[in-house]
Amino acid sequence: MKKKLIKKAIVAVAGSGTRLLPATKAMPKEMLPIVDKPIIQLVIEELVAAGIEDIILVTKWDKKPLEDHFDHNWALMDELKKAGKETLRERVKKISELANFIYVRQKGPYGNGTPVLSAATLVDNEPFIFAWGDDLVKSKVSFTKQMIDDYGKYGNLMIGVQKVAASEVSRYGIIKLKKGTMQIEDIVEKPPLGQAPSCLADFGRMILNQDIVNILKKTALGKNNELWIVDAIRAYVKQGGVFMAKPVKGGQWLTTGDPLNYLKANLIYAMDRPELKKDLGKFMKKLWL
Repeated sequence: MKKKLIKKAIVAVAGSGTRLLPATKAMPKEMLPIVDKPIIQLVIEELVAAGIEDIILVTKWDKKPLEDHFDHNWALMDELKKAGKETLRERVKKISELANFIYVRQKGPYGNGTPVLSAATLVDNEPFIFAWGDDLVKSKVSFTKQMIDDYGKYGNLMIGVQKVAASEVSRYGIIKLKKGTMQIEDIVEKPPLGQAPSCLADFGRMILNQDIVNILKKTALGKNNELWIVDAIRAYVKQGGVFMAKPVKGGQWLTTGDPLNYLKANLIYAMDRPELKKDLGKFMKKLWL
């Protein structure tokens, strides 16, 4: 049977960003800038570069600035046109034309599995990308495209992974692989230091399908009384399903959920900008002297 093309993505953006308060008191954490683009725009651009056409953003009541960002702003467009700033006008215009945006309010228990259930009817019986709106993957080739290319070859569901320091394993879902392969044998959500099966952490890029949705509907609340997507993946694996771990090629995963990692992501993106790299490098050297 011919594999269905992946053209839809669910993006979880209903978090409150409490670790970045007070900056996130009135601004969604996904709208915080990485140099001059919001975090969420970089996520969307990665998805679009992989051929995703329909992007379902699972939101909550305070995410209107995020929705407005991907809408047309005719007043601003007119202002930029009158000022003769055509290059900037085109950049702003293209944001609203990146994809077909669909907004769904999150309903259900707290947890990172809930966005999938909230948008499940919009991805009925087809494979889809599931992404977290504050996880960046900076790579030469869109990481989502890397995943979709693998899916086209092998047809397996998968999740993005990256090695972390042993001291950080308690912050992430940690993968146990079948010996000599990248096939997942088990996932442990935020294991205590010393009990982790590896240092291979999962992050917010996945290819899922209806099988995972069906399992998630029956999944009980797990750690901290939350609905975890990894619990559904774990059940899928234990039922004999093949689920792969996918490392990033030619790049790295960058989380932005706390002040230190948010600042690191900003510096990494800034140092990749030719017009900023030289002066920023000089400035950072002065700080370290």
